Amino acid sequence: MQTVGERVLSGMQPSGALHLGNWQGALANWVRLQDQYRCFFMVADWHALTTRYQNTETLPELTREMVIDWLAAGLDPERAVIFCQSWVPAHAELALLLGMITPLGWLERVPSYKEKLRELAHREVHSYGFLGYPVLQTADIALYRARWVPVGQDQVPHVELSREVVRRFHALYGEGVLVEPEPLLTEANVLPGLDGRKMSKSYQNTLTLRESPEAVRSKVATMVTDPARVRRSDPGHPEVCPVFQLHRVFSAPDQVAEIDQACRTAAIGCVECKGRLAAAINRALDPLRERRAYWEAHGRSVGDILKAGSAAAQAEAAKTMEAVREAMSLSPQRLMGGDGG
Repeated sequence: MQTVGERVLSGMQPSGALHLGNWQGALANWVRLQDQYRCFFMVADWHALTTRYQNTETLPELTREMVIDWLAAGLDPERAVIFCQSWVPAHAELALLLGMITPLGWLERVPSYKEKLRELAHREVHSYGFLGYPVLQTADIALYRARWVPVGQDQVPHVELSREVVRRFHALYGEGVLVEPEPLLTEANVLPGLDGRKMSKSYQNTLTLRESPEAVRSKVATMVTDPARVRRSDPGHPEVCPVFQLHRVFSAPDQVAEIDQACRTAAIGCVECKGRLAAAINRALDPLRERRAYWEAHGRSVGDILKAGSAAAQAEAAKTMEAVREAMSLSPQRLMGGDGG
C-alpha cells in the first residue's frame, strides 16, 4: 500500500551487470519501497560523466544491462517510475539554478569529495562536474518533491547538503516551493567478494545477478576462507570467514547455526561449506532468473520502459520547474505581464 503524498527518489550510475552486493545493499530495498511510497528510480547517466566522461560509448549497453537487473530483481514499471536522468532536461536546468545559490565551501566540505579525489588520483577528475555532483543530486531529488532518499549512513552528508540547499532556496525565494528531503536509512549488507575484500566491480571479485547456476558454483568454489584453517581436521573460525558471512545473508537461520557449529568442530570442511553456500545463493537467484527470462522474452524493451518512465518523470519535473521559475521571477508570464501584453 503506497503512502499518499510520500515520495522516494533514488538512482544508480549505469556501470553494467549488478552484483550480490548491489542487490542486498540497495536494490532489494527499492523493491520493498515501491509498495510503500511513490518511487522514482533513476538511471543516473549524467552522474556517471563526473568520473567517466572520457568513455561514453558504452553507456547505452551499460544502461540496458542495469535496468534488466532492476526488472529481474522485482522493480515494476507499473508500480514505480523508472527513468533516465538525461532524458529529463529539467535536471540540468534546476541544477544550474541551484548552483547559483550554493556556496563553494559547502561543496568542498562534503566528506566524499576529498576521499574520491584521493581514490581517483590516477584519473583526471578535477572538473566542475565532479565538484558540483551534490548540486545535481539535489536537483534530482527536488524535481520530484521527494521526501525520502534511501541511503546508508555514509551517504547522510549528501542528503544533509541537499537539505541545506533547499533551505537556502526557501530563505531567498519563499517557502513551500521545494520539499526538504530526509534520509531514509537502510541497513545495507556489505558483502565480501570472492577474495574476501568488499564485493566490488573495481576489485573484479563479484558474483553478478545474472550468473548461471554453474557459474555460481564455480566461483564460490574459489572463495577464500578462514586463513587459519589449513587442514580439513582443523577447527574453523566462522566469524572471520567470508564464506560464512555470505551464509548469514543467503542461508536459512537454522542452517547458519548448523554450519557455525559444524565449522568450529571441524565436522564440515570448506569444500562442503562452499557447496552449501552456492546452493543457497542459487535458490535466492532463481526468482531473478525467472523474471529476467520473462522480460527478455515477453516484456517491453528497456528503451520503451525508460521512454514511458521518463515521460512521466518529465511531467512531474515540469510542475516543479514552473513553481521554481515563478519563485525566482524567471517565469515568462512575469515578463509578459509586465509588458501589459
